[in-house]
Amino acid sequence: MSLNRRTLLAAAAALPALSFSRRLFAAEGLPALRFIVVSDTHLGKGDSPSPGRNWSKAIDEINGLPGEFVLHLGDVVDSGREPYYPQYAEFRTKLKKPIHEIPGNHDPDDLFRKYVSAQIDRSVDYGGVRFVLLGNAHRDSHLGFVTPAQLAWLAEQFAEAAAKNLRIVLCSHVPAHTNAHPDRGWHVKPADGQTGLYELIDKHADRVVALLHGHFHNGVRGWQDRRRLVEVVLPSVLYNQDRGWKQKGAAGFVLDEFRPGYTLATLGEGKLTLEYKVLGAEVNGRYEAEVG
Repeated sequence: MSLNRRTLLAAAAALPALSFSRRLFAAEGLPALRFIVVSDTHLGKGDSPSPGRNWSKAIDEINGLPGEFVLHLGDVVDSGREPYYPQYAEFRTKLKKPIHEIPGNHDPDDLFRKYVSAQIDRSVDYGGVRFVLLGNAHRDSHLGFVTPAQLAWLAEQFAEAAAKNLRIVLCSHVPAHTNAHPDRGWHVKPADGQTGLYELIDKHADRVVALLHGHFHNGVRGWQDRRRLVEVVLPSVLYNQDRGWKQKGAAGFVLDEFRPGYTLATLGEGKLTLEYKVLGAEVNGRYEAEVG
């Protein structure tokens, strides 16, 4: 990692900011696209009003930010409590940007289809990028999956994106990247589709830019150890925890910020910039994957 002027300026700011630079070839020649990523709102957790207040606050802030659309990476409601899905739907009407959600391990598929989106696995195209939304969470496990049918569907999505010269961002609740202690250990195991997924991604390595996930509640945590691909877990709007990755020498990268928040993303011009937005505060964390 090389220090640049942005890194040095960030280090001197009142709020701590970090900058990591990596090459991201698949984003070369792509016009900059800005969007927002939220995750793990967990409405109804403990029957407390706090999750709703946090999500409402985030919506107010997001409405005033740049960004064409919002991604929600799962766990819309806590423990599948049906009365809170209409509450989520009501909050959704206050958001002034399009939002695209995927279910988490707390979201039963039937309730997600009833209140959030009739179709779970789907894709949306923005600014030369295909965002592929994949439901890969179990209600009875923290581990993820990619079924053979999903792999076939993903192959179709990737082939169509290639025919249209679109870059690809894959969004799922549970990360595919293998992680063990001191990480959560929550991922898609090889026998449950990880191998097939990475084989497909390798076939489209010049087009797949990033894998985006929620689930961890550990702020911004990620890896870039598979050629050109960035894999990153993004923060929860409700709560995050510091698991001491840096002190324990965990591979990959992590930002030293664990307050409730969301992410302002900019993709294009050879880089991906993720700015950690703490609820009620300025940007105080940044991860960049860029040509350099």
